[in-house]
Amino acid sequence: MGVRVMVVDEHRLLAEALASALKLRGHRVLAAAAPAAGAAELVIGRAPEVCLFGTAAPAEPGVFEPVVRIKRERPQIAVVVLGPVPSPRGIAAAFAAGASGYVRQDERIEGVERALAKARAGEVAIAPQLLQGAFAELLNPSAQPDDEGSRLLRLLTPREVEVLVRVAEGEDTRLIAAGMAIAPSTARTHVQRVLMKLGVGSRLEAAALAARTGLLDRAVLPVRELPQGPGDVPAGA
Repeated sequence: MGVRVMVVDEHRLLAEALASALKLRGHRVLAAAAPAAGAAELVIGRAPEVCLFGTAAPAEPGVFEPVVRIKRERPQIAVVVLGPVPSPRGIAAAFAAGASGYVRQDERIEGVERALAKARAGEVAIAPQLLQGAFAELLNPSAQPDDEGSRLLRLLTPREVEVLVRVAEGEDTRLIAAGMAIAPSTARTHVQRVLMKLGVGSRLEAAALAARTGLLDRAVLPVRELPQGPGDVPAGA
């Protein structure tokens, strides 16, 4: 029997893709919402059996405030967090906020379904290995943890970083080209280079990897400056 579920994620492309996949597998998806910070009211109003709550930065202060509110006002709604790994503090924060489970953002759809079923049944939904790794990291923190997001970011040029951000926001080739003032063929080339450097085979995989590793949170987009000539007058002058 399908689960009545809502999908909430900071990146709309990921929320809609996961919602579509769950619909195809027989689940009743009430909505796919973004951003996560403003979705508590929608979740409370729709009252799903389970809310899938995605975030790329689970250890950041205040990230799980919507979860706290959902559990306070609708305690019967189970919340399963989709987050990056490794993130031991994020896993701890999710459960402290009232979540029933934590699933890796790169988990297969079958794993997500198992978590949905467990959460709906009132069980804790987290892989034992994930929990073990989280406790091990909390008890014996690495002196210099491997920052995959920063490592991947160093592989990309500023132009490619902008392309990746636009891909994660759901823009197609035409919109990327228009937004960056480049030809569609050039936009396609940039996208292919980003996929190749990240070692993924699709735009959706690139967006998921960027979200999971926190790469997008570290991205600093270049500011396009307008040329100023003798006759140009600065804004507000």
